[in-house]
Amino acid sequence: MRPHRLKLSRHTATDREGATSFMSKSITQDMAYRQSLMKYVEKYGVSRASRKYNKSRSYIYFWRARWDGNVESLACQSRRSHSHPNQHTEVELKLIRDMRRRNPQLGLVELWHRLKQRGYTRRPESLFRVMRKLGMFPQEKKKKAYTPKPYQQMTHPGERVQVDVKVVPRRCITDPELRLFQYTAIDEFSRLRFLAAYPEQSTYSSADFLKRLVKWYARKGIHVECVQTDNGFEFTNRFSNSKRDIPTLFEKTAAELSVRHKLIRPYTPRHNGKVERSHREDQKRFYSLHSFFSLPDFQKQLAVHNRRSNNLPMRPLAWLSPLEFLVQFL
Repeated sequence: MRPHRLKLSRHTATDREGATSFMSKSITQDMAYRQSLMKYVEKYGVSRASRKYNKSRSYIYFWRARWDGNVESLACQSRRSHSHPNQHTEVELKLIRDMRRRNPQLGLVELWHRLKQRGYTRRPESLFRVMRKLGMFPQEKKKKAYTPKPYQQMTHPGERVQVDVKVVPRRCITDPELRLFQYTAIDEFSRLRFLAAYPEQSTYSSADFLKRLVKWYARKGIHVECVQTDNGFEFTNRFSNSKRDIPTLFEKTAAELSVRHKLIRPYTPRHNGKVERSHREDQKRFYSLHSFFSLPDFQKQLAVHNRRSNNLPMRPLAWLSPLEFLVQFL
């Protein structure tokens, strides 16, 4: 279809500028299309215009009835009624305003109940919509957007070790009464991991695991300076109502070993992202393929998996395994 240009009548300089401004702001592409269609209808008729523009005859008759020579007549007009036959009257609105002004602390239901005692016949849903439209509800304060801090990059092994606990899936355990837990420690710099199996998730298991990981990393030539954990009860009493000021056995053990204990932001597991990511890999590579009959069986298989995972190349380490990367650094 060949484009049709809009032709404007001659005006004075002021009128021409006003018309140009109006046309650029108000005429939509659809309106210009309908104007082109109407001019074609005036010249060639409805049937030919219907075939050329691929529009039904009823569509053309509808817009031709509106067409008065001005493009403004071709604008879409809302069919929504300007008023509702059952809308609130001024008397009802005044009653609502007065009641709200005298009782600003009342809830919606109680306010509706008092209005009903004074002759108000609407439903609570209708009252809610009117009060919202009148701006009678206090605006909620916008929460300050959380701006994450720049991630601190580690400069040497042992500077910070992330620790977390993974619950062994039930389908991997043959004994329905047995519960197993995997304690994981991962060095943020070298990605070297230490895994241990425990029958319970408690501060006693966490304290024992801390002692073992410090010795294990020391044998690899790594001095653990800091351990980072979430806010679980096995690590801290931070969110305990009765024991908030009492250090856990894990925290006492960390102090005895001169290891700094760092807690992540609550409900922000991504701050412990390396250990969380390693747990996902454990699920895919280990727990989806193995089953365990007892705690000793789980310990044996987990030790084998730990050795294999520390010998797998990783992209963050330039496709070196954690052990290879550690050897290069040390």
